[in-house]
Amino acid sequence: MADYPQVIAWADEIARAGRPGPGGPGIAEGPSLLIAGPTGTGKTYQAYGAVRTLLGRGVRLRWEATTSADLHARLRPRAGHDAERDLQTLVRCPLLLLDDLGAAKTSEWTEELTYRLINHRYEHTLPTLITTNLPTAELRTALGDRVASRLAEMTERVILTGPDRRRTAPAA
Repeated sequence: MADYPQVIAWADEIARAGRPGPGGPGIAEGPSLLIAGPTGTGKTYQAYGAVRTLLGRGVRLRWEATTSADLHARLRPRAGHDAERDLQTLVRCPLLLLDDLGAAKTSEWTEELTYRLINHRYEHTLPTLITTNLPTAELRTALGDRVASRLAEMTERVILTGPDRRRTAPAA
């Protein structure tokens, strides 16, 4: 479960906004959450914790998780693969966890794909959990003006601080 108060509050808001269904409420639409901070501060842990919190609240959800780098690898054109179908699966998913946004090498192609993904989710108010190591000021440079503008409007922001937990973990 998530243990950061703003992440728990976001999950509670999503759970309250859910549409009724036979097995419990499901996600219809809602705000997105951007969790930023230095490497090792628990961003991914909190994002997956938010999903576990939703499940613990009885919310039925279809969700997908991917890193920014894996997203671009998954959508890279190759023979026998329908990248557009894969993209549409991600843009329409009721809840998407996009980890390490801004970590992939930037190109016109990656910027366009990221824009299409974020723009669709923005226009349809689909909840998206996003993690990034980039400070807010650097998002615009790394992702482009259009993506940064949409993220600023569609997300609540949580900034995690502290040392890299992976480097300070006690030896087993």
